[in-house]
Amino acid sequence: MTPSETDTYDVIVIGGGPPGENAADYAAKGGLSTAIIERELVGGECSYWACIPSKALLRPVEVASGARALPGVPIGARLDVAKVLARRDYFAGHDDSSQVQWAEGAGIAVIRGHGRLSGTREVSVTAADGSIRTLTARHAVVLATGTSAAVPPIPGLRDAEPWTSRDVTNMHEIPGRIVVIGGGVVGCEATVWLNGLGAHVTLAARDDRLLIRNEPFAGELLADALRESGVDVRLGADISAVRRDTAATTDEGRLRGTPVTVTIDGEEVVADEVLIAAGRTPRSADLGLDTVGLQPGDYVATDDTMLVSGVGGDWLYAVGDINRRALLTHMGKYQARVCGDVIAARVRGESLDASRYRATSDHGAVPQVTFTDPQVASVGLTEAEARETGHAVRAVEYEIGDVSGARLLRDGYNGRAKLVVETKSETLLGATFVGPDVGELLHAATVAVVGKVTLDELWHAVPSFPTMSEIWLRLLETWRG
Repeated sequence: MTPSETDTYDVIVIGGGPPGENAADYAAKGGLSTAIIERELVGGECSYWACIPSKALLRPVEVASGARALPGVPIGARLDVAKVLARRDYFAGHDDSSQVQWAEGAGIAVIRGHGRLSGTREVSVTAADGSIRTLTARHAVVLATGTSAAVPPIPGLRDAEPWTSRDVTNMHEIPGRIVVIGGGVVGCEATVWLNGLGAHVTLAARDDRLLIRNEPFAGELLADALRESGVDVRLGADISAVRRDTAATTDEGRLRGTPVTVTIDGEEVVADEVLIAAGRTPRSADLGLDTVGLQPGDYVATDDTMLVSGVGGDWLYAVGDINRRALLTHMGKYQARVCGDVIAARVRGESLDASRYRATSDHGAVPQVTFTDPQVASVGLTEAEARETGHAVRAVEYEIGDVSGARLLRDGYNGRAKLVVETKSETLLGATFVGPDVGELLHAATVAVVGKVTLDELWHAVPSFPTMSEIWLRLLETWRG
């Protein structure tokens, strides 16, 4: 009997995004029969509606910006929108056949339909035709259903059929004017590519700065750069109403047909579209959480082995956005690798004492790159977070534009770096880099934070010249005074 013909598996994963794929893969590598249940596309939000299409849209804008900063490099006045969108489609075309082929090649069964818990180690799957199939897990069920865009209760917003992240990453036509509501990662990244592709963007954020989870200077430098590029940035904004007289329901990424009016600080701003980028909500309302004593619609808490809290029997796990530990694809995949290893080890009766069985990097060592122009790359704690959690710290900063490698990268390079150092141990608690191409600096900082590398040891990690990595030397020199 092939895996697709049975209703019993060692491990059942609900959700076929990257975290679900990784949990299934690592469980299968541990010798367990495994199935993924997916109602949309295997590969999930990241592959088709988030990370991949957004970065495909951002890269041409970033390259054009860099070219304009280099005398002698020819570049047209505007990007070729059709070719940019075609390249996006190449990377994020809505065809998951290769992902399914990979899964089946790894010994993972792919079951199409909407999966929900229906009891202990039991999952019901509703197929597209309405038929229901009940599956049983011998050892574990993994929840990996992710999140969806949240729509805040602004009067008239929902009736206006706003764009969400799925629309803006899969847009097929560029709005002449658009209002972006939200100053977080999604709102800021979308603002960059919309502006770069020719839209007039009004970015309205309720907070007094952009990217409020980062060091304050990150949002300040980004806001300055966006304004310089022509974006109307409004901070501390009161978005009191949204109105569209006739809102057409269209396919993803299509304009809704009529103008929309957004009231910002009492002023009516008229646009062709409005994008809501104001947070995420867990996909758990119809997940059967109530059958195991959990609250439907909530995030699902876990311990560091990814075991769900409040459910007995050591069988229910949750990875990725749904556990709210770190709403980032790479962190969900990290959790999933831990989860798959943990399940296989528990089945074999092995000890879970090794560090590979705990997702410790979720606590104070989370890396993230916001692919705006300039990029914002950070890992670990901000200075404020470090002080709030009781650490004695000292922070050092340096202008990245004063480093030779940065000046060679583009004329007028504007960026800044900051290290947050625990004074007693002289180890890094956090690092932030803001500037073009700084994402490639981040992994060195991540290794230093996770490995608790002392500044004395970092002094002997000599950066190559002339590269941007010289910023490390300048920061260490600043620390030494």
